[in-house]
Amino acid sequence: MSGYATQKEHLSSVVTRQRELLMNLLYEPLRQVSMRCGQELTESIKPRDTRTALDTFLTEAFPSVPYCKYLYAMDRDGMQISSSMSREGLITKHFGRDRSDRPYMREALSVPCFLDKQRETHYQQWPYTEEGVLAADFLLCGAYISEHALRPSMTVVYFVRDAQGKHIGFMGADFALRDLPQSHQIYEEPRRTRHFVGDSSDTIALAGNARRNSKLDENIDVVSSVIDELMLFHGVHHVKLHFSSGQTILWQIDDPYRYRLMTVENLVDPDSCLAYPKRSYPENALIAPDDIRRILNRMKRLRNSNDLLYLLTGSVNIYNGMVGVGFSSGSSHYVPHEDFLKTDLSLWTANSPHQSP
Repeated sequence: MSGYATQKEHLSSVVTRQRELLMNLLYEPLRQVSMRCGQELTESIKPRDTRTALDTFLTEAFPSVPYCKYLYAMDRDGMQISSSMSREGLITKHFGRDRSDRPYMREALSVPCFLDKQRETHYQQWPYTEEGVLAADFLLCGAYISEHALRPSMTVVYFVRDAQGKHIGFMGADFALRDLPQSHQIYEEPRRTRHFVGDSSDTIALAGNARRNSKLDENIDVVSSVIDELMLFHGVHHVKLHFSSGQTILWQIDDPYRYRLMTVENLVDPDSCLAYPKRSYPENALIAPDDIRRILNRMKRLRNSNDLLYLLTGSVNIYNGMVGVGFSSGSSHYVPHEDFLKTDLSLWTANSPHQSP
């Protein structure tokens, strides 16, 4: 069994350390690719020639960026000016895509003084590599949920410049968090009192008070994506969600006797996945990998199906294959996940408070 992170590191410090490891892994390959991209943009005269040259260049450069899922070039406004190079080849339909509103480009476009060729003296947030090199022009952006796959992802944005240091575009490199190397140790949960306040109407819902959305409700799709990732690729085998307070409890296979508490703020930040070691999905789990997201989606629907009789808590354990649900009526049920997935949702709220569906 793997040990704890060194010096009793907690979640935030482990995430920071993991991001530093990734920066040191990716900085030099992206620097080299971006320098060559700058040459291509400078030497191309016609826009049509630019796209052809960039696509050819990206095809050649892609293998040099480890773990990369997509590699592409953008202009200064975040508009894609090349196809996207992937492991399957060029994706031409991405040409002309406006990425300016994506989380990584909002971060990149907000960097102050990025047009100044002396940027390393004006922007103090550039990190240093292990060799003491200032990683100017390199942004390892915060993790986010991808638009199409709905998975935790990460993008490196590198500022592309010409030979005189003028900013002329961006190089983007997308990564799936599940593909990136991560620590083999799990962080230690701090022992301290933690208070979670929920919606008081939950306790008296049947008296006529309608449910009000909690922070977890407002971010349930992102939370579901992060939990799905943690269970599939990071050894989390049991999860319990408290929808009103947002408190979520996780059990992980490296330390199965101790649970960890995750706030909504933790779960809406996909970077939190970096604090959990990568683990293969266990062969003896009774729940198929594809069913985890289906279970979480049905919990969401139960939470929203009835304003007076609704889901308060939900749990899932992949080893025993059971799903637990607790309702505002005071009733709770533990059922095989197969039954949970196939039972008509209306039957859960139609039954009396103490009658199982």
